[in-house]
Parts: sequence; structure tokens; C-alpha cells
Amino acid sequence: MAELIDGKAVAAKVRAEVAAEVAGLRERLGRPPRLATVLVGEDPASQIYVANKQKAAREVGIEPLDVRLPADCGQAAVADRLAQLADDPEVDGILLQLPLPDGYRAEPLISLIPADKDVDGLTALNAGLLLQGRPQLAPCTPLGVMRLLAEIGFDPEGREAVVIGRSNLLGRPMAALLINANATVTVCHSRTRDLPAVTRRAELLVVGVGVPRLVKGEWVRPGAVVIDVGINRIDPAQAGNKSGLVGDVDFAGAAAVAAAITPVPGGVGPMTVAMLLHNTARAAALRLGR
Repeated sequence: MAELIDGKAVAAKVRAEVAAEVAGLRERLGRPPRLATVLVGEDPASQIYVANKQKAAREVGIEPLDVRLPADCGQAAVADRLAQLADDPEVDGILLQLPLPDGYRAEPLISLIPADKDVDGLTALNAGLLLQGRPQLAPCTPLGVMRLLAEIGFDPEGREAVVIGRSNLLGRPMAALLINANATVTVCHSRTRDLPAVTRRAELLVVGVGVPRLVKGEWVRPGAVVIDVGINRIDPAQAGNKSGLVGDVDFAGAAAVAAAITPVPGGVGPMTVAMLLHNTARAAALRLGR
């Protein structure tokens, strides 16, 4: 049976480290580091996500700045508010909560966030620096995956890694981080032929495509490390739990053959917010250094 990778425990460790770093930054800045969260509209799930991020920020000494705009304010109004935050010397990090309401274009808005305030690591400059092997601020979820691997003592160097998914939030930056760690990386997606044959080669398998239980146990190489980034809500009776939450990996089947695996929930999820806090502290330190 695979070792369970406890994302909650590792996230708590990261938060404690960030709290210590923030205390030092507060002395140097003369104020707490500040994270601006920009929420457009009133999507219930996004409101919960933003509230959780703000609560986590306060707990480590980061001051959240809550920016909310109505769903019908328009692209130009969001752009103007982001530009104001970009120019504000007392704002260290900016997070534009995604997805945006229908009718908005995310990419032009993200491009207005200065790279040194881009705590989501989504700007073209930060993506380019990551690909060049000199990352400044990397996306939070893949960064959290790298920290989980470090905590269990898994060194990607020389290993064969397979990433399922090619999104800008996970798959592409995940592949870049692993390449930077000297892994041999294959990125799979909806056009990949014979996906199970590819995944069976993986010493490290990272999955994040939003398809419940896509990866079966027989797709997993014996002794592999499996990182399940997916989180899907299905019928609780089918899920086998009260919450109805399942990952992109068939947990029972994969856990029977893998060396280590992340559960859903409680695996990668807690790491995303923890690494957002890490990135906010790093952003403040980067700007102080300049």
C-alpha cells in the first residue's frame, strides 16, 4: 500500500516558515506585506476561495487588501483597478481571481500585473523566466507539488516524469519545474495516443485535467510516486464518501501499486494556498531587493 503524502502537514510547515519570513519583512518594510485579491462578480465558489486566501494571509501576518468589482463593471474598469494596484508601492502582491465572469478576457488583464507582484506566476515574463530555468515567481500549485516531492525525499533528477494536462496553471509550469530539476518529462493531453502506455513508464506521475478517476491503477508503474491535482465532485454514493470529492486518479487502484500518493482532498489542495503565501513573501522580498 502506498505512503500517503500529507499535504495538510506540509502546508502547515510552509505557513510557519512564511510567518517567520513575514516577521522579518515587516521590520524591513515598516508595515506588513500586502496582498491584493481582485474579485470580479459574485460567484459563490470564487468568494469562498478569496475568503480562504485572505484568512490564510492574516494568519501568517500578511495584510489582505480586498478589492471587489461588480460583474458588469466592464473590462476597462478591471484594467484601471489593476493598474492602480500595480502602481501602489505599498501593495506587494496582486491576485486576480479566476475564472472571470463571461465577457471578460483574462490574458490582457493578467498582463497588467507587474511580474514582481504576480503571485500567481501567470504573466508572460514569469512564464518565460521559468522556461529559461531562472524562475522568479512560479504558479502556486506546481510549486506546491515540488515542495511535496522534496518533503518525501523524492529527487526528480534523472527520473522519468509524466504530466497529464497542459494548462498554464498546472501542466506547462509543472513540466518546466521538473525539467529545471533535471527530470525527463513527457506532457500528455487529450490528443496523446495510448495514454496508459505512456503513464506506465512514469516514475513520477502528476495528473491535473479535471476528469474524475481518469487514471486507473493498471496505468501506474509499480513503485511510482503519484500526485493527483484533480478535484471533482460526483455523486457521494459513487465517490464512496460523504463529500463526493474525488481526484483524477482512481485512488484505491493506484495506491495498491504506487510507492506514494496524494489523497483527495488533503493532498495538493492545501499546498496551493500555502505557496500563494510563500510567493507573496517572496514578492515583497524581491521588491525590497530592488
